[in-house]
Amino acid sequence: MTDRSNITLYSGGHKGAEAEFGRLADRWGIQEVNFSFEGHDIERSRGVRVLSPEELEKGNVSMEIVSTRMGRNYSRAGKIRKVIQSIFHMVNNGYHVIAVGWIQPDDTVKGGTGWGVELAKLFNRPVSVYDQERKGWFCWKDNGWVAEAPVIIDKTFVGTGTRNLSDEGRGAIYELFESSFGPAEDD
Repeated sequence: MTDRSNITLYSGGHKGAEAEFGRLADRWGIQEVNFSFEGHDIERSRGVRVLSPEELEKGNVSMEIVSTRMGRNYSRAGKIRKVIQSIFHMVNNGYHVIAVGWIQPDDTVKGGTGWGVELAKLFNRPVSVYDQERKGWFCWKDNGWVAEAPVIIDKTFVGTGTRNLSDEGRGAIYELFESSFGPAEDD
C-alpha cells in the first residue's frame, strides 16, 4: 500500500504500546482513531473519539463471559467494563488486531490487551502478538500461536498492548511499521 492516508489505526491511546502505535501512525502519515470514554485518562490526543454511554453499551458483554474466556476473575467491574466496551469498538472497526504483551500458557494474552485478542479470535480476524518475554511475533492460526512476523496489508488495523512497553516491544512496533509501509515520511 503506497497511499498511507487511506490506512487507519484504531486504538485506545493509553500509555505504552497504544501510545507508541499512535506516535508511529502519526510519523508514517496514517490516520489514527483512539476510542475513549468520559473520565478516562489517555496519553494520545490525536484522533480521540469519546464514546457516549449508548455507544459503550453496544460493546457490553457479561463480565462472566469475559472472566470465563480470559480464565481470570474480574471482581471490580466498574472501570474495567468501560475499558472492555471501548476495546469492542477498536476490534469492531479495525481488521487486523496487533498487540504487544505476554502470551500466557493458556494461550490468552495478559491483562486488558487479552480481551482485544480474544475478540479478534471470536470475530475470526487476523491477530498478531509480540510476546515481550519471548521477544518474538506470533500469529493465531488453526487454534494456536505460530511464530510469524506480521505485515499490515489491510486499510484498518488495531494497535493495542501493555502499558509496560519494553525497548524490544517498542522496536518491534517500529519494525512492523517499516516492513509494512517502508521508510517513515521524515526519514
